[in-house]
Amino acid sequence: LICSLKSSLKGRGQQGNVQPFSDEDSSIETLSHCSSLSERTSAAEEAGETEEMAQEDFQYKLKVYIDSTVDKSAKTRQGALDGLKTAMATKILYEFISERRMTITDSIERCLKKGKGVEQCAAASLACLLCIQLGSGIESEEVFKTLKPVFKTILNDGAANIQARQACATSLGLCTLVAEDDIMDVFATMECFESLFTHSYIREDGSRPSVNPQTTQLHTNALLSWALLLTICTGSHIRVIAQKHLAKLPRLLENDNVNMRIAAGETIALLFELIRDEFDYDDWEPLCEQLNALATDCNKHRAKTDKRKQRSVFRDVLKAVEEGDFQSETIRFATERMVIDSWVKKRTYDAFREFVGSGMNYHLQANEFIRDVFELGPPMLIDSAALKAMKSSRLERHLYNAAAFKARTKARNKFRDKRVDVGEF
Repeated sequence: LICSLKSSLKGRGQQGNVQPFSDEDSSIETLSHCSSLSERTSAAEEAGETEEMAQEDFQYKLKVYIDSTVDKSAKTRQGALDGLKTAMATKILYEFISERRMTITDSIERCLKKGKGVEQCAAASLACLLCIQLGSGIESEEVFKTLKPVFKTILNDGAANIQARQACATSLGLCTLVAEDDIMDVFATMECFESLFTHSYIREDGSRPSVNPQTTQLHTNALLSWALLLTICTGSHIRVIAQKHLAKLPRLLENDNVNMRIAAGETIALLFELIRDEFDYDDWEPLCEQLNALATDCNKHRAKTDKRKQRSVFRDVLKAVEEGDFQSETIRFATERMVIDSWVKKRTYDAFREFVGSGMNYHLQANEFIRDVFELGPPMLIDSAALKAMKSSRLERHLYNAAAFKARTKARNKFRDKRVDVGEF
């Protein structure tokens, strides 16, 4: 009986070695592979169709916004302008906008001329975002030639809404940087800004001009736009400007408005960076004393936040004037990084960020014009899988932040102990 069982098992084993799978099993496996492949293909096609539908819906919304900018209701126009601003700040829409640039420009012009206050501010900001999307070239030049006279008319009109004038001062500066094709027109625009912020200069007899806070903010915006255009001036023109304004700009450091003091300090640092080896400044020591006083300001009549912000800025400004030094800053976006290592770069970055806001990192990554301004080269193409692999895990970020917090706490405790000892002594 045992021998017969062994022989039957052996026969089955030999038969199994000859034909392990039947034709039916093979056909079933082939069908399962085909079905899984077709499922993946159909899933990819569905994803592509979903993305395409989302893009069509997004463009339809943009078209509705563009049409709504000429609506009779001021609230509807305001909502349409805000919607276009958000879209342009967070996405690259060159192809869509390029085809409709003059339609959008006409809407902006109409809102600037006929709108009031907040609507004019939104239209001025949209003009800057439109130029940023189009980049430096013929298209943005066409837009700016239409809007520049409107900007200057509002800016120089003392009876116009003060918020609209503030917005036009900022927008005119950035649009000139992006879209102006004639350097002489750049100089003319700078003179327009000079005619505003010089009204805040303390007079030679020591008396202060009577300027309300809203007008002071207008002068501050004009000064920052003037400094922005200073970054693209020729060396000979910068020397002329230094001779004309470098002795007077320190008068703005005595202004009661903290934003004006900070803007004046950063402009002085920028000007020193541009003409350090080409211009002799006679009042260097009094200027350093004034900057040092602002960097260590303990005036009880000023708000704590204002003093903290002012001291931080003027420490850097003092280093720039005394040593020609700049506190560099690293901006990280996607897998890249950009180092802001000069006052010129800082003023340019701050100007773009004011309009693009939280979308600045995305524009640094994908906007060819902005990448060209900061010399980042053409946009890098990285697929989502590679980007995910390069990102640190949540646990790694948590451990890093915990270690940094612990080190910072130790350093602060050590500093506090020293401060207590000095007080007791």
